[in-house]
Amino acid sequence: MSEKRMQIFFSGTVQGVGFRFTAERLARRFPVTGFVRNLEDGRVEVVAEGSEAKLVEFLTALRESGMKDYIRDAEAHWSESENCFNRFSISY
Repeated sequence: MSEKRMQIFFSGTVQGVGFRFTAERLARRFPVTGFVRNLEDGRVEVVAEGSEAKLVEFLTALRESGMKDYIRDAEAHWSESENCFNRFSISY
């Protein structure tokens, strides 16, 4: 099974509420690598790589976490994995 890359842009009140820390903590539950970071336009970007099934589980966990009330929209883009991450981390 080929590895996938999931890039998601979360909008809403997603900065200053612990979103990045929640994403990093949740990512530890899944065999995924990548990063989460704040964007200058107020959105949060999550880039994660792994099996498609585990990425969907991670995304579902994030959307159903304590952050769900802060998320207005999530725009997802899928592509083939680039295998360039060793772990999942917060990018500054």
